[in-house]
Amino acid sequence: MDQIGPVEAPVVEDPPQRRAERRTQPPKPTSRAGRDLPAAVGVGVLLGAVVAAGLFVRREIFVGIVALAMIIAVWELRQALAERSIYMPLVPVGIGAVSMTVAAYLRGPEALVLATTLSLVAVVVWRVADGLDGALRDVSAGAFTLLYPCFLAGFAALMVAEPEGQWRILAFILITVFSDIGGYAVGVVLGKHPMAPALSPKKSWEGFAGSALTCSLVGAITIPLTFETGQWWHGALLGLVVAPVATIGDLVESSIKRDLRIKDMSNILPGHGGLMDRLDSLALVAPVVWAALRLISPVT
Repeated sequence: MDQIGPVEAPVVEDPPQRRAERRTQPPKPTSRAGRDLPAAVGVGVLLGAVVAAGLFVRREIFVGIVALAMIIAVWELRQALAERSIYMPLVPVGIGAVSMTVAAYLRGPEALVLATTLSLVAVVVWRVADGLDGALRDVSAGAFTLLYPCFLAGFAALMVAEPEGQWRILAFILITVFSDIGGYAVGVVLGKHPMAPALSPKKSWEGFAGSALTCSLVGAITIPLTFETGQWWHGALLGLVVAPVATIGDLVESSIKRDLRIKDMSNILPGHGGLMDRLDSLALVAPVVWAALRLISPVT
């Protein structure tokens, strides 16, 4: 009997008119820095509105938003690490991320440390119970994720639980976000000298100067408006501290992505990439602002 091979589908070429339309179709608009700027701005405004609504309606809603953000961040990191055959234990890390956020809000810094420790133990037990082959690699990935970003995000829960918590979070987000905005705007227009070309080719020293200036200005305006004991120079100094920390957070994220050979952590946020691509600076800045605001506006 003759063997019948797979039948190849005929190649159908587009008519000339269709090809001409495709050639003349305008490309998706992007900025000089490579972002789809309208989508990025729209998503940023939407995220800000959601956070603000939760923050000023009930603090518990904001804590829930932080916990949900950590679950998404854990999922993104697990997907990214799997590209290099590293399989973080998803269940204990996800449960740990939520428990750390809730513990920080309800019981303070000691509870955050305790919840983090118990979560680390849970990751080890969970992964070792599945076998020892590759366990050290996977446990290390789980421990890294619990510390970055989950433990760092716990400081946002600590801030909102304190007196004037909503205003602490507002100051924290405004100063940090304007670090990115100022650095982006100045870097696009004036950026000529790369800061770390091996990690982030588009990040420049001019952009960093813009970030520091913007942070300092926003801090000088925000702190005296939101805290009775706050002075303009408190905010200006805080902004000068936040700018380099936020930049380091961005570079840390860039180094992780470069090591994993991916462009973005995911594509769930149009114009931004993944949620972790937006949390990188916020996560590292959170403990710095928490400590600074306790000095500017002491907790009684």
